[in-house]
Amino acid sequence: MMDHKMKESGLYALPSEANLDMPRHEVDEPKKAAKKQNQRFLVTTLLSRLFIIAVTFGLSAYGAKEMYEVLSTNQITWLQWLFLTLFCINFTWISFAFSQATLGLIFKLSPFRQKRREEDTERVTAILLPVYNEDPVRIRASIEAMHDDLVEKAPGKFAFFILSDTNQAENSIKEKQTFYPILNQDEHACPIYYRRRLNNAERKAGNVSEWVTRFGSDYECMIVLDADSLMSAECLTSMSRRMAAEPSLGLIQTLPTIIRADTLYSRIQQFANQCFGPIYAAGLTTWHGNASNFWGHNAIIRTKAFAEACGLPILPGKAPFGGHVMSHDFIEAALLRRAGWGVRFDTDLQASYEEAPPSLIDVMVRDRRWCQGNLQHKAFVNAKGLHFASRMHLMTGIFSYFSAVFWFALISVGFALAVQAHFVRPEYFSNLSLFPNWPVFDFEKARSLFVLSMALVLAPKLFGWLNAMLHWRQCRKFGGPIMLTLDTLLEVLVSALYAPILMFSQFLVVMDVLKGRDSGWKPQSRDDGANKWSETTRAHIYHTIFGLLLAASAYFLSAQLFYWSLPITFGLICSIPLSWLSGGAKRGNLLSKLGLLKGPEERRPTAIVKRLEQKIHQLDQNNPLDLDQDVPLKSYIDNVSFYTWHLAQLPEQEGQQFDRHKVCAAWQIESSDSIEELMSHLNEQEHLAIIKYRSLFVKLQKFLPKNKACA
Repeated sequence: MMDHKMKESGLYALPSEANLDMPRHEVDEPKKAAKKQNQRFLVTTLLSRLFIIAVTFGLSAYGAKEMYEVLSTNQITWLQWLFLTLFCINFTWISFAFSQATLGLIFKLSPFRQKRREEDTERVTAILLPVYNEDPVRIRASIEAMHDDLVEKAPGKFAFFILSDTNQAENSIKEKQTFYPILNQDEHACPIYYRRRLNNAERKAGNVSEWVTRFGSDYECMIVLDADSLMSAECLTSMSRRMAAEPSLGLIQTLPTIIRADTLYSRIQQFANQCFGPIYAAGLTTWHGNASNFWGHNAIIRTKAFAEACGLPILPGKAPFGGHVMSHDFIEAALLRRAGWGVRFDTDLQASYEEAPPSLIDVMVRDRRWCQGNLQHKAFVNAKGLHFASRMHLMTGIFSYFSAVFWFALISVGFALAVQAHFVRPEYFSNLSLFPNWPVFDFEKARSLFVLSMALVLAPKLFGWLNAMLHWRQCRKFGGPIMLTLDTLLEVLVSALYAPILMFSQFLVVMDVLKGRDSGWKPQSRDDGANKWSETTRAHIYHTIFGLLLAASAYFLSAQLFYWSLPITFGLICSIPLSWLSGGAKRGNLLSKLGLLKGPEERRPTAIVKRLEQKIHQLDQNNPLDLDQDVPLKSYIDNVSFYTWHLAQLPEQEGQQFDRHKVCAAWQIESSDSIEELMSHLNEQEHLAIIKYRSLFVKLQKFLPKNKACA
């Protein structure tokens, strides 16, 4: 039987603990004084914020004035007032996006750029990789690619921590079997550690904070990644050096580039991210200043600042609005800023990568979770002590989903006005007057306002295209000016088809959250998103029905309204085939063969991306998993070193609380003559108990080969 000496033998997957206190905070707390910065951009930030305010409100006022004149030159009915109000809300939203993109283009074309300071650091930086029921082989490939890069270029500067929240027995065994061969190697160059958390409290936020309280004191900074994240050694090193050069900073967020897209929808996102994304990002980083945002991954955080400021409050009430904070990243950035720490968005850091959801349905599933998290932020919008920029981040996050409700309401009221005009006879002499009140609708102004609205929506895409065209090296990465232009037009067309589907989907999601339904916690899809026709039909049947009803109503009311509404109704009516086309690597890679929507990292991949592809190929050829799907526990019996390693991770103290699953599992082990017989009787909870409790796992030794049994 094994004992505590196993931990001293090098098999234990974690370093010695270095505890750090992380107090839980309240929603309302006083603001602390901002820490003094070494490198300031106060004038640039102030002018940028004034520019955003002036352009947004200037365009909004002009749009409101024009729409008022469109509706009537005499008097406006209450329904028209409602339409005008909804229009102003939506027009302000697109004006805000346009102002940020315009600011981004200005700074992208500006020849004056100030480089961020960097400074050597002697401290080791932790790289945290939270995992939740993910494909472990893909994660291992990413870790090995980054690890090898760091050992070559920055030995002794980083340490990996795989932080597992996986709560399914089979997935947990897959995970351990995949990771254990690479753990505790290169202890001085770049060690890789692994921890599986048994209590999934507070989801990813709880996963990271648990690491902070157990190990955080030994690490000045932590770089938080996602399961699909990838970063080069140069990028990781530069992030650490920038934090060392600016002690007032609590967090630096990078701009992740989407890579490895192989479906239609992911390729559209990849192209938009690489062509249009830098324009938006340049605008954001300019007006955010030192009060930027956090997206939950591909960012570096000062560990003690995080521990001091980011113990998240528990909101009153039940989910979806109460309980633990779901979308923790925005709130953590806001709390860091409230505690006086700077939060910066460094868009110039290169080779920071992530992957995109493969299909439209996967985006809809993710939106359900994100929507609940963002709407939960309403509790913090008026919180005491928050920076105004932090409040803006929270409000824009909320409105990014509520905008679908306002667009839906605008369309509905517009159709109501059309119905009213068709069925209700106007009262020309409603007042005592010798002159009639002619109902007036200025079609020329309406057409001009529609053109302006479309121009504001499409301008950021045009800016991205223009920026790439004016920078020849970047243009070449997209395949030259002709391919860049074709890809831009294709992205605009396909995005326009998917936009109404997403709008209606987000409207339904918001309504679902407002009804009080909790989204739960589902892992992000990492496959190619190829859905069956039956699955796609179930997901989009309501989109199709709504589109048909909308088109039929418009045609009945007037041919002109039918044609005006086609950009909305066509996408909704065709939502099932469009969604089916969105996923599937075979369909997506056909575009690549035609030379379309190939991102720069696909045409000319960087060294770290090449290294990742090599690692994925190697692991596919020599798959570390030899897991019997019907008898997962057999992996331990067939591989004694794996059994020994797992046993070394289990705590000797199990607690005194009664666990019915533990008792049942013990009886099942004692009553079974083979591992196959045991697995045929175990349920999921009993299976989890065996790999959780040391006393149970030791009992599995009876199934080990006699010549390999542990003493």
